Amino acid sequence: MLSWPRRPIIYEINTLAMAPGAEPARAETRHVGDRPDAGMGCARFVWVRCGLAHGRVGTESCRHPDREREYRTSGRVRTSAIRLSTGGQRRICLLRPSLRRGRSTRRTQRVGDSQKTIGRSWHAIDSGFCSEPRRARPSVDHGSSAVFHSRHGRRPGRETGEFFKAGSCVVANGRDPYFPPWPDVAQLNAFSPALRQAALSTVLAIADQCDGMRCDMAMLMMNPIFERTWGSRAGQKPGREYWVELIRAVRERYPKVLFVAEAYWDLEWELQQQGFNYCYDKRLYDRLEHGPAEQVRLHLCAELAYQEKLVRFIENHDEPRAAATFGYQKARAVAVTFATAPGAKLFHEGQFEGYRVRLPVFLRRRPEEVPDRDLRGFYKTLLQTIRSADFRDGEWTLCERIGLPDNGSYLNLVAWCWEKSADRHLIVVNLSEVRSQARVKLPWADLAGRSWRLTDPLQQMVFERAGDELREAGLYVDLEPWGYHVLSAESH
Repeated sequence: MLSWPRRPIIYEINTLAMAPGAEPARAETRHVGDRPDAGMGCARFVWVRCGLAHGRVGTESCRHPDREREYRTSGRVRTSAIRLSTGGQRRICLLRPSLRRGRSTRRTQRVGDSQKTIGRSWHAIDSGFCSEPRRARPSVDHGSSAVFHSRHGRRPGRETGEFFKAGSCVVANGRDPYFPPWPDVAQLNAFSPALRQAALSTVLAIADQCDGMRCDMAMLMMNPIFERTWGSRAGQKPGREYWVELIRAVRERYPKVLFVAEAYWDLEWELQQQGFNYCYDKRLYDRLEHGPAEQVRLHLCAELAYQEKLVRFIENHDEPRAAATFGYQKARAVAVTFATAPGAKLFHEGQFEGYRVRLPVFLRRRPEEVPDRDLRGFYKTLLQTIRSADFRDGEWTLCERIGLPDNGSYLNLVAWCWEKSADRHLIVVNLSEVRSQARVKLPWADLAGRSWRLTDPLQQMVFERAGDELREAGLYVDLEPWGYHVLSAESH
């Protein structure tokens, strides 16, 4: 079993739209290991998302009106049809030879809501085990206490759409407390001992074949959240938390398997305490999208041990494309911010190319988009930079910014540095639409008495600065709107 690095770089790809039998809008490479984008070269860990095996109920869920609308808005799709051959064991057999052709990284794939390793030559994680199974999954036992159900004629719901028919039963759709139910998800009962035992068997089978798994909407299975969502239907609340029981049992047999939680509502720390190695940092994403720089800085003031167990991102299969959300220059500034912060980093297929259309997870074809060559070059340089030893294994420090007289623009800047032996980097980002200035204090004790060369490969700039000035006054920076520096520091 793989030993995970301190700060993994993860690259998410969608194999459904490139799998054998798929219908892309244009010809493209079908072998994952041969893909030309930078992501396959930068990441030791590849999150491979694949399609679901469609049963009768799953087929109907994919024809849901909400799904049809999503398909039409994602490209030139006027009509859609369900292929029953999509996903499942057949998909594993088709993809395994293709994936084995690639670079030396371990890959895993999502099949239903489980995950299988495809070629033991790659390191990888994937959407492994979800809180609720997709309705297509055949292992959902409609007659057990593992799902919420009732006989026809005794529908327990409040509104049409909260439940669906499956054979002789009416089964609840999965949901969280704040939004309508998901039409393609059956709700498991986290309080059911039978469900917990079945879940453990499934996850043990996954852990036998892969290096890690992402747990979808993990906070929904926490006892207080589940009780608030489902009330008396859930039955008696167990004495132990769902994830504590599950993760501990899995790690008794597979101590190095990685668990990543999709998490919201500021429950990341609590899920970390329940055994997750990493949790989504959606709060940072939201602050980068909508908040001022000071909110980002305060977010990065959290305890470092907590931050190191967060997954930073600006795009994934659930979020809109970064190029479409942030725009040309801001997309680069927020990319520098999340990619150089502590914790794990998640990049998404098409992010480096500046693709703007979010592909629905059920769709087997993608619209034709022209790659942004400048953005691809930007990401190539950024990814090469963060492979330095200080980013991988060094120590991180948030830097103090000092404003100039009658100039409050320093509040638009965020700054931090990395250090490991001779490898050092200083990052300064202007997260605003106005030009901003400040002096940035560096924490390095050996600045004085030397000259320092500061090299920015992203901007192709080199600065010479006196160590005494850096130590006493700090480094003066003047950045354009959404400007940034990623400075490698060397003494001479």
